[in-house]
Amino acid sequence: MSQDTVPQEDEVTVAVMGPTGSGKTSFINIVSGSNLRVGKSLQSCTSTVQVAPPFQLGDRWVTLIDTPGFDDTTRSDTEILTQIAAFLAAAYESGKKLAGVVYMHRISDVRMGGISTRNFKMFRQLCGESTLRNVVIVTNMWGEVLHEVGEAREAELAGDGRFFKAVLDKGARMLRHYNNAASATAILHYLIGNQPRALRIQRELVDQGKDILQTAAGGELNRELNAQIERHRQEMVKLQHDLQEAIREKDEETKKELEIETGKLQAEMIRVQNDSRKLASEYTQQRVELEKRMTQVAEAAKKEAEIAEENHRRQIEELLEAFQQTSSSAESEREKIRRQLTELQQQYEEVQSRRKGGRGILGNLAWILDAILNF
Repeated sequence: MSQDTVPQEDEVTVAVMGPTGSGKTSFINIVSGSNLRVGKSLQSCTSTVQVAPPFQLGDRWVTLIDTPGFDDTTRSDTEILTQIAAFLAAAYESGKKLAGVVYMHRISDVRMGGISTRNFKMFRQLCGESTLRNVVIVTNMWGEVLHEVGEAREAELAGDGRFFKAVLDKGARMLRHYNNAASATAILHYLIGNQPRALRIQRELVDQGKDILQTAAGGELNRELNAQIERHRQEMVKLQHDLQEAIREKDEETKKELEIETGKLQAEMIRVQNDSRKLASEYTQQRVELEKRMTQVAEAAKKEAEIAEENHRRQIEELLEAFQQTSSSAESEREKIRRQLTELQQQYEEVQSRRKGGRGILGNLAWILDAILNF
């Protein structure tokens, strides 16, 4: 059964989120048979939204969305939020809701540090409270810890109000991934029967028409950026004081070190301040570009479909004409033409199926967004 004949309600979309290096892309590749890029170093590979080709799970076609974490090594949190928000808003406007969201967490982490806490905080603001029943927190990398150690950490994560307890109390589930297809499939089976729901960020941007700074996720990021700016200011005051002391004491070595540190801090302050200012403008720019490219892609796809259909029609007509001109006594020739007609129809259906299944609305959005960000 080709994907062209699958009813809309049998198409399921699931987003996979979490910190950089938490195993999001590996999870998607294992369960979907995809070949998305996986990071093998300290540097992130998933710096843009990626969409895996749809695959069949039971009687459902599943599309998995791979998202970058809010600790990406190549893009700022502002860039990450604007690209995720632009993608999700455009998908929602195209009629796509998420049947579920997977949040990946490494059980191998000794503690849930600042980076993990910030990622999960942003995740909650993106999702909102009403979609938590469609959320699964997936602990993975169980092979890197003793089982009893992993179980103790899992219990702490589930029972401590500073970690996952609040979302679990409101309907989210915590499941384990053992880095194999069986556990990954079990996780998706839990989600694919859910009623698809819009995330908070989608409702805020599309239904309520909010500016990204007015959204819960945008507000949270802006608060964090302002807090970071304030911490940098306090550090700068201390550095300036220490620098003046070094000058008075004529300590040239310390003076040079402090001047280097001051320069680095000033550059970081400028970067953070710029990130704070450009949050709204970047989102607006990406949405405009996304809509422009989507129009271009739709027009190109329409033209491509028209050309393919015309070529298909012409080839069919030529074969039918050859069939009619072949005498009934030449049965072997007529049978050959019948096979050619059947093969031509199958080839055409396969091309149509690949074109739809290989990219589709979500795939086009991810491809276009990647092109915009790397232009």
